[in-house]
Amino acid sequence: MNKLYVGNLSPSVTVEDLKQLFGERKLPLTDEVLLKSGYAFVDFPDQNWAIKAIETLSGKVELHGKVIEVDYSVPKKLRSRKIQIRNIPPDLQWEVLDSLLAEYGTVENVEQVNTDTETAVVNVTYSTKEEAKIAVEKLTGQTFEDYSFKVSYILDMDAAPPLPATRNRRGGRTSREQDSQPGTSAGSLAHRQKQQDFPLRMLVPTQFVGAIIGKEGLTIKNITKQTQSKVDIHRKENAGAAEKPISIHSTPEGCSAACRMIMDIMQKEADDTKVTEDIPLKILAHNSLVGRLIGKEGRNLKKIEEDTETKITISSLQDLTIYNPERTIIVKGSIEACCRAEVEIMRKLREAYENDIAAINHLTYTNLEPHYKDVIFCMFLLPSPQQAPEQEVVYLFIPTQAVGAIIGKKGQHIKQLARFAGASIKIAPAESPDVTQRMVIITGPPEAQFKAQGRIFGKLKEENFFSAKEEVKLETHIKVPSSAAGRVIGKGGKTVNELQNLTSAEVIVPRDQTPDENDEVFVKISGHFFASQTAQRKIREIIQQVKQQEQKHQQGTPVTHHSK
Repeated sequence: MNKLYVGNLSPSVTVEDLKQLFGERKLPLTDEVLLKSGYAFVDFPDQNWAIKAIETLSGKVELHGKVIEVDYSVPKKLRSRKIQIRNIPPDLQWEVLDSLLAEYGTVENVEQVNTDTETAVVNVTYSTKEEAKIAVEKLTGQTFEDYSFKVSYILDMDAAPPLPATRNRRGGRTSREQDSQPGTSAGSLAHRQKQQDFPLRMLVPTQFVGAIIGKEGLTIKNITKQTQSKVDIHRKENAGAAEKPISIHSTPEGCSAACRMIMDIMQKEADDTKVTEDIPLKILAHNSLVGRLIGKEGRNLKKIEEDTETKITISSLQDLTIYNPERTIIVKGSIEACCRAEVEIMRKLREAYENDIAAINHLTYTNLEPHYKDVIFCMFLLPSPQQAPEQEVVYLFIPTQAVGAIIGKKGQHIKQLARFAGASIKIAPAESPDVTQRMVIITGPPEAQFKAQGRIFGKLKEENFFSAKEEVKLETHIKVPSSAAGRVIGKGGKTVNELQNLTSAEVIVPRDQTPDENDEVFVKISGHFFASQTAQRKIREIIQQVKQQEQKHQQGTPVTHHSK
């Protein structure tokens, strides 16, 4: 429930007056109005309605001769680390907002709130209540691009009195303690799931891999059991290489615990084999996240070094290839110090990753089914070093009247969008003056496609080209080799039907197409953003399978057919 405080009320105001006020503005109350002397409390069904009530009424409506105030009802003793910032310019870059928030302390989490308002709303969690207090004081009324920030405390469940719970016979933790993760709201299940979806990737010397696995796999099983982690050692990657990547999937605490155990095992093995060189901690991170780890003028990295007494270097951009989009973060110091640095480094990387997801304007990532989260994460942000992020071309169709909003004043918006996504974005000329749709041509790897298309979907919603209750659905065309078109359709249309059922998108392979000069034909995909993205990925998988089978056939290798 979202309880609001209504203040500066005239003594003559009645419960019926308040009910009438909310009713006239079609703001649905979920409970009785609790009226006190000069103020009242009301409940709304969800955060969106609460925000709408605050934005509609506070400081704008007069009741019995007095202008009323409306805000979240958060008692002073519960004003902790969590705040809400409203009236954020819709085009404000997330990097700018991140930098601004960081001026007042360590930001543990930023979540964009899906609202019907033209401006953006975010919920921010600082590491301490003192930092949150400073942020409220400094940000309230601060003006950005003619928009004045509005800031409120919101309820932080971690600051709330503990719920009564029965301890187990052995004096273990309560169910509330077991369910909560440090730094997150007890009810923030989506956030905890998001954290678990972000693995720690380490690089370890090949000579220590055997010790980490242990005899008959006992050591790695022990790591997995003790830290409640999934630990994957990619032994087959980069055959003959001096180092091998390890992926650890768990909560942040689980990843850190597994990292510590692996570092201890490597140190013991080094001592036993009389290896004299120090063993640094090496963390792999996608290049798109590293800039925010480093921070402006290297400030973030310097602070981590100072706080943890370590020396941190990062591999050069020149080492990146299309086959390897990851950079190596090398941490030197004692094992204890390296592990402290790992916690801080991964916190920054997770923040950057979550902000990239949140940056897809008005797309409710946090409400997605886990399957979709896995699709997004695996497809776009952490490709395996052996996966080449191929350049893809997508043809996205938008309403003609939306072209100006996508281009922006003097082309600024489309340029910013291209830089943000790392893609080429062009709007094709209109074929005739009366066309209702225009084609946007997006060229870039999968991650860039995700970001660019997501921002365009979000912009159309933001600019009200679709109603508040209407889902943004667009048509997308991708080209496939004519030899793969039949595989996309499947026998009797089986594959395309399965594809539509799986993704909720409409997928059409027009018949009687004449292949172009590259022997390719179009596949049409219609649906909301995540449906379209999933369909695109599945079709790309089919194309890749067909290409691999054709290569095997050319090499004389027997071909095994798989149906999707």
